[in-house]
Amino acid sequence: MKRLYLAALCVFASVQARADDWPSRLITLIVPFAAGGGVDLSARIQAQRMGELLGQPIVVENVGAAAGMAGSLRVAKADPDGYTLLIGNSGTHAYSQSLYKHPLYNSVTDFTPIGLATESPRILIARKDFPADNLKEFVAYVKANQSGMQFASAGVGSGTHLPCVLINLALGVNVTHVPYRGEAPAQQDLIGGRIDYMCSTIQTGAALAKQGTVKGIAVMAPRRVRIIADLPTSGEQGVSGVEASVWNAFFLPPKAPPAIVQKLNKAMSDALDDPALRERLESVGLEIAAPERRSPDYLKRFVADEVDRWARVVHAAGISAD
Repeated sequence: MKRLYLAALCVFASVQARADDWPSRLITLIVPFAAGGGVDLSARIQAQRMGELLGQPIVVENVGAAAGMAGSLRVAKADPDGYTLLIGNSGTHAYSQSLYKHPLYNSVTDFTPIGLATESPRILIARKDFPADNLKEFVAYVKANQSGMQFASAGVGSGTHLPCVLINLALGVNVTHVPYRGEAPAQQDLIGGRIDYMCSTIQTGAALAKQGTVKGIAVMAPRRVRIIADLPTSGEQGVSGVEASVWNAFFLPPKAPPAIVQKLNKAMSDALDDPALRERLESVGLEIAAPERRSPDYLKRFVADEVDRWARVVHAAGISAD
């Protein structure tokens, strides 16, 4: 019994020493998607400043496969020494848990939450000749013509699919879903008038709406967004409960030392408060999480709530990515 006690003390002392000395070398930030996408861009912007604040570089590594689950799983199984970090999102930590019969991990228990960083609202856009100019008119038209309509997405279970499912469920309509291999081809068919509407990423959807190649209907967020400030939110237009953003947050492997969690959380939050970094993130349509929403405890509760919220949507619509 005494030997077990001594062994436990040695392990604790070793972990504590690592935490006190952390970071003493570069940190790897796993982006579980291909390079060049929205998550990758925000990760690289934040990694540079966080590395400066921590005194060690944070190197981004893209591990894109299995809808983000492959890279996330790598972090879930990594040594919890603080040198392997993950930027996860709605897809990796919320949608995946109900879209797949056997997800590769439990997003609530298999990670140590660091903090919620940013959110990217969805924007409801329609073909430019769509016979509605606002959400009230959109609702009326879709309810009356749903049987002959189609909505597009970047793929089954994607961040442009489930938000539109959420809207359709709220309206009580059954519109045919047309999944594409990516958002760009879906938007091209929307521009060409072959599709009626979609729930786009704010970055590209807002740009198309301002160009006049599609019609902006509503921002699916609690507040208006800077890059298309003249477009009202869904709530402002009388439809509540359909807010949908793809959020980004940082995670470590399970059982990471609290001291390291605290240091990483502070670096993340301080970086998000940096005026230059905020400008870069907001200029590409990202909403920065308020300080009270950045804590590890908040993120832990938030992920659990998001898993439940999107599970209800997935199950109500009978969607499966298997």
